[in-house]
Amino acid sequence: MLNSKSIGNKIAEARKKNNLSQAELAQQVLISPQAVGKWERGESMPDITTLSRLAEILGVDLNYFSDNFQTVDATLVAQGAGNDESMEIPILKTNKRFNRNWDMSQGNWADADFSGLNNLKEKFSSSNMKNCKFLNADLSGLILGKNNIELCDFSGSDIRESKIQSSNLSNNQFNKCSFTEAELFKSNVEKCDFSEADFSGAEILESNLDSNIVNEVVWKFTKFLKSNISNITFTGTFEDCHFERCAFYGVKFENAIILNTFFKYNDRFKKVQFVNCKVDSITYAFLKNNQANLTGITLLTQ
Repeated sequence: MLNSKSIGNKIAEARKKNNLSQAELAQQVLISPQAVGKWERGESMPDITTLSRLAEILGVDLNYFSDNFQTVDATLVAQGAGNDESMEIPILKTNKRFNRNWDMSQGNWADADFSGLNNLKEKFSSSNMKNCKFLNADLSGLILGKNNIELCDFSGSDIRESKIQSSNLSNNQFNKCSFTEAELFKSNVEKCDFSEADFSGAEILESNLDSNIVNEVVWKFTKFLKSNISNITFTGTFEDCHFERCAFYGVKFENAIILNTFFKYNDRFKKVQFVNCKVDSITYAFLKNNQANLTGITLLTQ
């Protein structure tokens, strides 16, 4: 994982290549020289906004701070007129600038603060993230593929219309996040907190949901298909939702109102507990046909 020590070494290397002292770099970043010293010793780490500023000052791409970024020493040979002299200039290999097409995919990130970022799209695909912050970030349209994300905080972020595919999400905070029209496909999601999140129009396909917190979540036009759902207590209102060919282990619906919701071909559905739940007639018919234990279910009158 990328950590403060690795980033500190990279800051020191780029600073020296630019012939800047710690004090001179600190002056340009508008911080104290002591703070730069702490970065370079790995005692602390700049947040993503400060990293982007450092990239501009040091003439490197933001990707330079990632483990998968490589530097090369090249030579620029200028032949002198009538002689054999040559001039060698070391060149630091960089990609595009941060404020254009920066890309942090296929990287390893730990203890980084990405709060407030936007327009990420595919820029974090195939990456590992641990203990990072994405507070109140605009992650709409985000595409994650083969990601491993653990102990990260996405609270308050807009993750609508995102696609999370073949990824592992473990012990993350998604409080008050919007997953409207998002797609979760062939992914493992466990021990995450989705309290007060909005899953309206979201699709959860061929995924594993285990031991997640889903208090006061908005479930409307949400589709669950061919997924394993285990050790979860569902509460609140379900409206126009769809559960098909899912497997249920240790699942409970408690104090829930379930309206116009489709249940079909679900495995182990007899084991699902319904506690003080209210359903409309069409949902009741689907539950009964799916051989649900109807104890704890009250039929709403028209």
